[in-house]
Amino acid sequence: MKGLYFQQSSTDEEITFVFQEKEDLPVTEDNFVKLQVKACALSQINTKLLAEMKMKKDLFPVGREIAGIVLDVGSKVSFFQPDDEVVGILPLDSEDPGLCEVVRVHEHYLVHKPEKVTWTEAAGSIRDGVRAYTALHYLSHLSPGKSVLIMDGASAFGTIAIQLAHHRGAKVISTACSLEDKQCLERFRPPIVQLPDFLSFTARVIDVSNGKVHVAESCLEETGGLGVDIVLDAGVRLYSKDDEPAVKLQLLPHKHDIITLLGVGGHWVTTEENLQLDPPDSHCLFLKGATLAFLNDEVWNLSNVQQGKYLCILKDVMEKLSTGVFRPQLDEPIPLYEAKVSMEAVQKNQGRKKQVVQF
Repeated sequence: MKGLYFQQSSTDEEITFVFQEKEDLPVTEDNFVKLQVKACALSQINTKLLAEMKMKKDLFPVGREIAGIVLDVGSKVSFFQPDDEVVGILPLDSEDPGLCEVVRVHEHYLVHKPEKVTWTEAAGSIRDGVRAYTALHYLSHLSPGKSVLIMDGASAFGTIAIQLAHHRGAKVISTACSLEDKQCLERFRPPIVQLPDFLSFTARVIDVSNGKVHVAESCLEETGGLGVDIVLDAGVRLYSKDDEPAVKLQLLPHKHDIITLLGVGGHWVTTEENLQLDPPDSHCLFLKGATLAFLNDEVWNLSNVQQGKYLCILKDVMEKLSTGVFRPQLDEPIPLYEAKVSMEAVQKNQGRKKQVVQF
């Protein structure tokens, strides 16, 4: 039985993906579930976080968003039994790669997969669903009638966030980084739904691909000068144009633009882990009574205290997927033997849709 792993070079700058023979799994431990993997989604590996957590190994397992069938359960497992269909995210310290036919996982990282949801949909939406749910409901407290700016809305995460925000009754503004992205976002115009008269159920796509459109001005115009209530960024520029890489100049707004377009009492949810705010920036946020939150992909994984809340999020994400509240943007599923090449592309941030390996 083979599984996909990665190993880092001595410089910690480059990683190599390799298939490795894996020993047969031992008897299932107390709270663990043995799972036959039916689908596993591919996501970028945060090697910096692994290093900060002192997780040093010769080979790191690859693939964490999985869906599959329960083969066996430990003596203390209370939520699952053999033949259950489940979905979940393997923990950072998992010994088993999701890109393998059979894995072991603690029952607290799994929830039941709804019948209506396919294997690829479950695995391909669970991580971005949790991220979007965390950003909108826990970090920014989204409520009906709020205005939300979702940067890079055509990304796998962005499309789910847009649909969840629409479902909650928000007015969504999003940025598109190319003509293809713009066309993709325009297909997400919300359906006709019954909402109170005071709610404006509209969407606006801002095309920033040519570098001529000013995001802050567009958002202020769209909100009548009030600014948006919630911002979900996809990274920001921290410095002047002369000091930033060319890629950041084209795709990302400056941090000052985000602060400018934020409304009174607004929430800024950022994915920029190295965000630096100068005293004038902080003072401007203070005057607006605004809040700043960091969207850490692993926040639930790193906090055992919040395990019950995390399971509730997993269940709610699957329920909303099952009832059609959102649908993920998935690429065509691939077989396991193509996972190595595909992971190399994912690690380089190539491709827009979520890639899923189907077993």
